[in-house]
Amino acid sequence: MLSLQSYRGSARKLVLGIDVGTTYSGVAYALLDPGEVPKIHGITRFPGQENAASDSKIPSIMYYRPDGKVYAVGAEAARPGIELEIEDHKLVFVEWFKLHLRPERLDSQEIRQRSLPPLPPGKTVEEVFADFLAYLYSCTRRFICETHGNGESLWNSVEDRIEFVLSHPNGWEGAQQGKMREAAVMAGLVPNNTTGHRRVHKFVTEGEASLNFCIQSGLTTDTLQDRKSVMIVDAGGGTVDISSYSFVSISPVSVEEVAAADCILQGSTRVNVRAEAYLKEKLQTSEYGNDDDLKSMLDYFDAATKPVFKNENESSYIKFGSMKCNDPAVNIRRGQLTLADSDMLSFFKPSLDAIVEVVKKQRAAASHPVSTVFLVGGFAANPWLYASLKDELNALGLTLYRPDSHTNKAVANGAVSFYLEHFVSARIMKITYGTNVSVDFDPSDSEHRARKHDKYMRPSGRVMLRNAFSIILKKGTRVREKEEISQPYLQEARESRTLNSVTAEVICYRGKDDNPQWIDVESGECELYMVQGPFTHGPLADWRRVASELYTPLCTIYADTSQVSRQAQSGSNGTYYIQTFKIVLLCGMTELQAQLSWTENGVEKRGPAKIMYDDDLELSR
Repeated sequence: MLSLQSYRGSARKLVLGIDVGTTYSGVAYALLDPGEVPKIHGITRFPGQENAASDSKIPSIMYYRPDGKVYAVGAEAARPGIELEIEDHKLVFVEWFKLHLRPERLDSQEIRQRSLPPLPPGKTVEEVFADFLAYLYSCTRRFICETHGNGESLWNSVEDRIEFVLSHPNGWEGAQQGKMREAAVMAGLVPNNTTGHRRVHKFVTEGEASLNFCIQSGLTTDTLQDRKSVMIVDAGGGTVDISSYSFVSISPVSVEEVAAADCILQGSTRVNVRAEAYLKEKLQTSEYGNDDDLKSMLDYFDAATKPVFKNENESSYIKFGSMKCNDPAVNIRRGQLTLADSDMLSFFKPSLDAIVEVVKKQRAAASHPVSTVFLVGGFAANPWLYASLKDELNALGLTLYRPDSHTNKAVANGAVSFYLEHFVSARIMKITYGTNVSVDFDPSDSEHRARKHDKYMRPSGRVMLRNAFSIILKKGTRVREKEEISQPYLQEARESRTLNSVTAEVICYRGKDDNPQWIDVESGECELYMVQGPFTHGPLADWRRVASELYTPLCTIYADTSQVSRQAQSGSNGTYYIQTFKIVLLCGMTELQAQLSWTENGVEKRGPAKIMYDDDLELSR
């Protein structure tokens, strides 16, 4: 096991790593005392799970009252007798709410907004997330106060200095991070001010958190000593996150991504969805195809049938109802439905196939050869998935390991480890970042002539063309944590005062072109329409997506440029003003940051830039 470094801060503080999963959630923490080596603990006592001491996770489920107030959460929402309370109080059940937060681009044939269990009437995903975070926070407070000597005093001493690290799937981006921070504020974890927001200043992908857990637990010792590369497959309830890393140094431990991380919606809940579709079709003419019996079957399948499935040559069983339940036509006998091996395979195999395909893709893209794969996460505990994935990867020359103990706490513990020890020093960009700019019109260029309807004249008299794409950072680029990426831009205006601010939209290009140049492309995959509106960087079209697989708006950067110098110029149309500056992106961390840079009397000046993320979930159907 790798030893942690002594805490070098001057004041005691508490770090909480929170893993809100699709099906199960957990919390880990470390108390930081100056000069002391911290120790990572898991929260292992939750209400409703008193008979399961050392359980490090609770179900990510809730019941709401009709008035929108929380009634029960976690294990308390699965306690005996809750069915009667549901009926008496007309409670609303909520599960898999985390998937409502996903980026729209992750929609697939497997999952759409309309196929998810609905949120409570009148509740947003941020509000539901906040209610669940508030519950986890209260459980954490209770655990620390009851477990540590003089716990109440300890908690009171650090309550205003708690640092939060929130984990999320590899595929989540800045918009999702922003919503999670908003939920943390709504939950009362931190006050709604700049100081409070800074305490929710760490986000970590589930893949990277799992890597930190594996390193901290000593599971990667041999790989580390040999300076080899390793792949982490975090198979959870909603997503499977796949990440590849290379160990570049031993002391201190330094790790770099060798391929862009991947995220697929093929977690264990997809097995449930496929099983539900199968049962509804199979039992549509049976007296046991009613909602109550189907729910009973699916609950048993999730709790008992699915977790122990290991042999594709044996039948599996779902118990429900009573011994009097019989329907030989649909394989129901004495309250037990028999599932053929082919049925179970049809539920599980799509997830296996999807994982193997991404492993192949990531291995091919890796800048260093990968030979070792670690399988973690709740879905990793399934015997069939592990054995089948092991066989598939062995055939590819890859060795699969599954840590024996408590892999379901990997993300929460790894999130705290991420705060304490930044093992990953460089990350691979998953997409190309750029912005919408204007370029000088060139009548000899066929691409320009095809867009001549979009040309216009600047105050300087230059004829410009809208809707060009300026690359700031290319997909596949390795960026170190503190590395800055910048691109220079210029604004023109007839009046100096109109140059007091800048608004720049950062756009993601997700296509295959190595050098994309125009955002107004149209193909079978992409349709954009342009609406002329407020302009920046010279005129920038204010555009909104209709449907795009290639270009999607990531965020908008707002900055005060009133202190940026501007020069008066004389043009064919009279006096005008120009202003030059750089947009600076810090992409090497797990959360995008931005700044504005300009030169004043030969000296570089910096100003903060505010990032506002587009809410792409509004377009979900």
